[in-house]
Amino acid sequence: MRARVRVDELMDDPAIDGTEHDHALAGLVRLNAWSRSHWLLWPRIAKTARQVNANGRTLRVLDVATGSGDGPIAMARRARREGINIDWTLCDVSAHALEVARARAAAADITVATVRCDLLREAIPARADIVINSLFLHHCDQATAQIALARMKEAAEVAVAVTDLDRSRTGLALAWLGSRVLSRSRVVHYDALVSVRAAFTIEEARALAQSAGLAGAQFERAWPARWRLWWSRA
Repeated sequence: MRARVRVDELMDDPAIDGTEHDHALAGLVRLNAWSRSHWLLWPRIAKTARQVNANGRTLRVLDVATGSGDGPIAMARRARREGINIDWTLCDVSAHALEVARARAAAADITVATVRCDLLREAIPARADIVINSLFLHHCDQATAQIALARMKEAAEVAVAVTDLDRSRTGLALAWLGSRVLSRSRVVHYDALVSVRAAFTIEEARALAQSAGLAGAQFERAWPARWRLWWSRA
């Protein structure tokens, strides 16, 4: 796959029309559900939650750059079915995205806290046992990606868990197909391909994690054309 190319995504435009933003968010929910991106983080979260619950405490999970919150809401539903106690905090720079996330959580009868924060310009004003992030780092250049990872580490008392796209021809093909089958949004169609071209390979992500202070982070490849990171405090 050619060298990384990052351009602004339409979804990141602060002037995007609210209706078009909602249409795009709905398309991303379907695309993420199809690709099962957030489930890549669930096994380690569930294992840690059971350990914490066994000691009489509720696990605290903070999802940064949460968007419409579809990932943590889906995991919260599963946690409820499995009798796992987790407190969820959703963090995003977009007040509109957080409003959508709160509405989606309320519709699912899920209790969440929300925090508005620009991860790249300020420290996260909340702490949690596990800080998670899905499909955000490809929005960043190398310097800001390091900042984002370092701030996740600062806010995490136990672990950091991240998943993102792995730049590859297979990933580009899947993004083209999935975005057009699952959404009519021009924003989703454009951003899906831009995202893959801007993604870090697993080798590049490993170097980023090391530079951000996440020494010893574990990396795995996962379907479809994803990688995941898990870093624990000593």
